[in-house]
Amino acid sequence: MNIDISTDAEELGVKAAKLAASKIIDAVRLNGEARMVVATGASQFETFQALVREDVPWQKVEVFHLDEYIGIPVTHPASFRKYLYERFASLVPVKRFHSVDVESDIEGRIRDLTTEIRKRPVDIGMIGIGVNGHIAFNDPPADFDTREAYIVVKLDRDCRMQQVDEGWYPSIDDVPEEAVSMTVWQIMQCKAIISCVPHLVKADAVYNTLTLSITNMVPATMLKQHSNLNMFLDRNSASKLIKF
Repeated sequence: MNIDISTDAEELGVKAAKLAASKIIDAVRLNGEARMVVATGASQFETFQALVREDVPWQKVEVFHLDEYIGIPVTHPASFRKYLYERFASLVPVKRFHSVDVESDIEGRIRDLTTEIRKRPVDIGMIGIGVNGHIAFNDPPADFDTREAYIVVKLDRDCRMQQVDEGWYPSIDDVPEEAVSMTVWQIMQCKAIISCVPHLVKADAVYNTLTLSITNMVPATMLKQHSNLNMFLDRNSASKLIKF
C-alpha cells in the first residue's frame, strides 16, 4: 500500500491523475488497450480536472461506471452518469463508456455490464471512500461474500446525508434509497487501485480505514488487502492520522 499526502485537494488530484495516466499508458503499451473503473462525487472533482489534461491515448481506453441511483434519470442533477459525461466522458475521446443505466431493465443491464467487465482484466480502479467508509455504494454492512459484479443495494442514512451535505439533493427525503453498485469483490479485481480521498469530512473514514481490521462495517478496509493500492489523501483527510 502506497499512501501520499498532499497539501490540498488540487495537489492531490494532480498527483493521482499523473499516476493514473502512467498506468493507462503502460497498459496500452502492453495490451494495446486499457480498461478502467471510475468513481464520482465531490471528492473526485480535482482528480478529473487533472486527468482530462493528461496526454493519454483515450481512444484505446474502455471505462466502466461504478454505481448509480435507482429512480432518477440521467438528466437529474445528481445522476452519476451526468456527472461523468460532463466531467470526463465528453471531454476525452474514450473508446467506450459503460454506464450504469437504471431507467428500464435493471436486471438486464446488470447482466450486460457483468458480461463486458469480465471479458478482460480491468487495469485501474479509481475508487473513492464515503463518509461512512463505503466503496462504490456498498454501505455497511457491505456484502464481502458475493461474487456478482453489480448488485442492487440499499443506501444507509449516512450515505444519503452525504449526498445532501455535498449539495446534490435538498433533503434526505429526496435521496433515493436504492442504487446499482459494483460489488466489493469486483472492485478488488482491478489490477491497481487509486483511491482519492480529500477533505476534512473524510477524516474519520480515512482513520477507520487505515487503523481498523478488515470489517464490512467499514467497507473500505477491504482495500488494504489489495496488492497495488495507492491512496491519495490531503492534510484535511489525513488529519486524524498525522498532526501537521
